[in-house]
Amino acid sequence: MRNNELSRELHLTPLINVAGTMTYLGASIVVPEAIAAMQKILPEFVKMEELQRYANGVIAEITGAEAGFITSSSAAAISMVIAGCITKDNLLAIEQLPDIHTPQNEVLVQAGHLVNYGASVDQAVKLTGAKCVAIGQATQCSPYHLENSITERTVAAMYVVSHHVVDHGQLPLSLFCKICHARDIPVIVDAASEYDLQRFLRDGADVVIYSGHKFLGGPTSGIIAGRKSLIRNAWLQNRGIGRGMKVGKESIYGVVAALQAWKKRDHQAVRQRETQALQIWRDGLQEKPGIKVSLVADPTGNPLERCKIVIDPQKAKISAWDLSHLLSAGHPAIIVRDHEAEKGYIYLDPCNLHHEQEYTVLERILDELNLAQQSKEAIITPFEQHILQRQQAALRWPD
Repeated sequence: MRNNELSRELHLTPLINVAGTMTYLGASIVVPEAIAAMQKILPEFVKMEELQRYANGVIAEITGAEAGFITSSSAAAISMVIAGCITKDNLLAIEQLPDIHTPQNEVLVQAGHLVNYGASVDQAVKLTGAKCVAIGQATQCSPYHLENSITERTVAAMYVVSHHVVDHGQLPLSLFCKICHARDIPVIVDAASEYDLQRFLRDGADVVIYSGHKFLGGPTSGIIAGRKSLIRNAWLQNRGIGRGMKVGKESIYGVVAALQAWKKRDHQAVRQRETQALQIWRDGLQEKPGIKVSLVADPTGNPLERCKIVIDPQKAKISAWDLSHLLSAGHPAIIVRDHEAEKGYIYLDPCNLHHEQEYTVLERILDELNLAQQSKEAIITPFEQHILQRQQAALRWPD
């Protein structure tokens, strides 16, 4: 176990994150280079435009984009890019948002991409005064859906890359871009949780948005990269709605350091450490009653696997969502990836483990499974009750 001094000081629950790079858990372990950069710049004054110009060069070098800058988050980046598509470089229009007086205010999004990542993705668009137009159906979007949705009101099209989106029946990005570009519609890709910093631009995207605080291991931030004219128009939103989304000097310099460290990172060694943890979990759980364990690839093509634990609630005597709840209520709290728990399985993600935490995770899961086997009755809370309990817990904050 790591030192719990900070947890005691702040009255926080000691926590092990096997859910992944989740914002609600603090995203990721910040790399030493980013920590050092933030400490270095915090006592200093800078011209923020100059610092962002420096970040622009680093972003361009690493992503292959014409230009880029840092914002406070990926959600803020979506709003700023869409706002830039609406206002262009009209400074008066920038001041007036979200009160817009233009018929060109529709953003096309495949219906299967209108997801919730902690908030609904379309709200980041609506903050600008624009509106999302869903194309196709949730499980099927064909070329003709996109082609016939483009009108004189279309200002941009957005493509979401996430484990939350519907994973079949969607247009591939390259075709999506081809159709939009034939009508001069810019394509913005929300790739917040993605590992590859170049392929979306190669596939035709005009602007790509990344999180600086997930796989990169930087401070909380968003990275906007793409075509220079669109980046400039998005940057100008700092004179308008972007003011409420401003990013600090420490985050800008911290993300720049994380990007530079990314170039030098031994990615193969990282994969090896993750694979070792996955094997420990698989070997330790595969003989338990009602448990089926497998290693599955990331659904969006990130170069990592997760441990999938399928739970037969009658044989294991516990449901997937009850196991997740009990793990999160323990000490330390083990937070698993449970967004599909109603289907009877959870995931363990190894990418944010500190040294030897994989053993603590295994021990805690085994403890809960053994206790469930000893229980007179299976621990199966009705799923609708589980959902309501989570909602009620959210409404009680800060109590």
